[in-house]
Amino acid sequence: MGQLSPGKPEQSEFAPYYSGYVSLVTENDVVEALEHQIDDTTSLLEGLSEESGTLRYAEGKWSVKELIGHVIDTERIFAYRALRIARNDRMPIEGFEQDEYIQNANFDDRTIVSLCREFEALRRSNILMLNSFSEAEWLRIGTASGTNVSVRALAYIIAGHELHHIKILRERYLV
Repeated sequence: MGQLSPGKPEQSEFAPYYSGYVSLVTENDVVEALEHQIDDTTSLLEGLSEESGTLRYAEGKWSVKELIGHVIDTERIFAYRALRIARNDRMPIEGFEQDEYIQNANFDDRTIVSLCREFEALRRSNILMLNSFSEAEWLRIGTASGTNVSVRALAYIIAGHELHHIKILRERYLV
């Protein structure tokens, strides 16, 4: 369990685009939710064969490995945003183009095991960072991708983004 449960963010703490992600997280303690996701996600990924890693459910869609890599990249970026905002960095944080990241990452050249280990290490590191935040840091608001966002909203977005993509993995790739 997190040292401090920041509570769910208000709608005013994130762009409407992220509502779907935030609403997927049912727990009030987002750090606890992030901790539980480690076992759930690593168990799922460890059960995948290497052959399934390059599977795409439709032409032009990401492979399984690219989907996992996208979750990792996005968590890393959102955690960076949370750190900057928690530290009261007032400079606006630029957005990123997810499809360009996928095109330049070579995730299909990696093993599922290596992606799984990277996810786990990143998540554990982010949990340590989030647990270090004071109440004031959790509630801080900064600007990312041209909109206001709080640190606690970013933590919920990380958790919800993963839930969203794991659902897609289960429903579209692993049928």
